[in-house]
Amino acid sequence: MIIGIDVGISTTKIIGIGEDGAVVSPIRIKATDPVTSLYGAFGKYLNDCQLSLSDIERVMITGVGAAYIDSPVYGLPTEKAGEFLADGLGARHQAGSGDMIVVSMGTGTSLVQCKGNDIRHIGGLGIGGGTLMGLARIMLQTDDIKQIVELADGGNLANIDVQIGDISPHPLPGLPSDATASLFGNAKSNAAREDIALGIITTVLQTIGSSTILSSLGSGIKKYVLIGNLTLLPQCRRVYPALERMYGVEFVIPTHSEFCTAIGAALCYKK
Repeated sequence: MIIGIDVGISTTKIIGIGEDGAVVSPIRIKATDPVTSLYGAFGKYLNDCQLSLSDIERVMITGVGAAYIDSPVYGLPTEKAGEFLADGLGARHQAGSGDMIVVSMGTGTSLVQCKGNDIRHIGGLGIGGGTLMGLARIMLQTDDIKQIVELADGGNLANIDVQIGDISPHPLPGLPSDATASLFGNAKSNAAREDIALGIITTVLQTIGSSTILSSLGSGIKKYVLIGNLTLLPQCRRVYPALERMYGVEFVIPTHSEFCTAIGAALCYKK
């Protein structure tokens, strides 16, 4: 088995790729530092899957925390994989072949273009999960993601955003009445916590989606594969279909979307 590990600063994701190319038992571990997180994740993985070290052919690590790992993991052959290449390979493995832009939604967001055999980083933006958590701490006095999502479930965007219907009696060309004209443009100082929570999540997801569409102009690419922890937010099921209808594009959230970078790391060795 090939082990792929995406090492974050406090969270590590680990998967195995079997001989048949199937993804085996993805797990995620949180710890106070990347080294502890990696070794804790690996130990738990071996235990949960009832594997021994001799079952592992290669360990492939990637992610920002990989820079802290300078020796073989548990004495096994260990290599580092480029994070952007891992994003592209993992997304293609899970979402199918063809040209696409891979949108890795982590603390910030990176954009990787996969066109033919070329996989390259084309940019990114400083908006992502870190933005969501920071705004929630300031505006909601919490960074408990479960609480934020529960609050957002009871929110009403009409109390937060300015929509096209608020400024025009008729839909504009290519823009329906419920399209966003201004994020947080309608927010009041006494806005309900539920509305604020929904506004924060929508702002982050919609900005990422719009930026991705703009990044693909002139490339002919209309398929965008979303990976990373933010893909687990239930609000993705509302924000991205709305952008699909408006712009005639396709947003895909593949199986194991939050583990795609770890999957891609393992595939770097398989390739």
